[in-house]
Amino acid sequence: MDLELLRRLAKAISAEFGKNCEVIVHDLKAEDLDHTIVAAENGHVSNRQLGDGPSRIVLETLQHKERVPEDMLAYLTKTHDGRVLKSSTVFLKDAAGSVEGVLSINYDITEMIMAERAIDSILHHKEDKEEQPKSIPQSVNELLDDLIDQSVRIVGKPVAMMNKEDKTKAIKYLNDSGAFLITRSGDKVSHYFGISKYTLYSYIDIKTKKNET
Repeated sequence: MDLELLRRLAKAISAEFGKNCEVIVHDLKAEDLDHTIVAAENGHVSNRQLGDGPSRIVLETLQHKERVPEDMLAYLTKTHDGRVLKSSTVFLKDAAGSVEGVLSINYDITEMIMAERAIDSILHHKEDKEEQPKSIPQSVNELLDDLIDQSVRIVGKPVAMMNKEDKTKAIKYLNDSGAFLITRSGDKVSHYFGISKYTLYSYIDIKTKKNET
């Protein structure tokens, strides 16, 4: 992966489309996976900068390296302060086809949405009314919090009412999402679900064995 070329490309794209266009490059071969961003132009759009951590898509890619993901184009995301972005994710592959980086483009269309009736013809985002923009975390800690919240929504009941099967389901989602690639995530997840780290990893092992049978 030619990082110098990608940095120049990120600068060119952001300059072409202006201050509302953020371009982020993630290095998936970085030694420290809590700090994958190696290029960030107009990072104010999602409040990210050089050295920040992975997005949810990056985590999932790292967790499932055996898969060959397809590029994701023109989908909606949102920031923590409620702004809506039109996003595209391009997976950067080496000669063997393995993903080694991610180029992400996020364009803030909040003002356009506010005037959608007048400029609908130039938005071109997906028309699926059920689609909900995905949150863009500002740190790996926020990303982990988002993933934990989503795991609870998937189960459909608060932690206090969860049985072993419910917690196993939630933890399977976290494992599949790559949550445990985040440093010290096991401590936070086990504390949140009121279980020991030994129990946490036994739940992961249960689901792994079921998937193999």
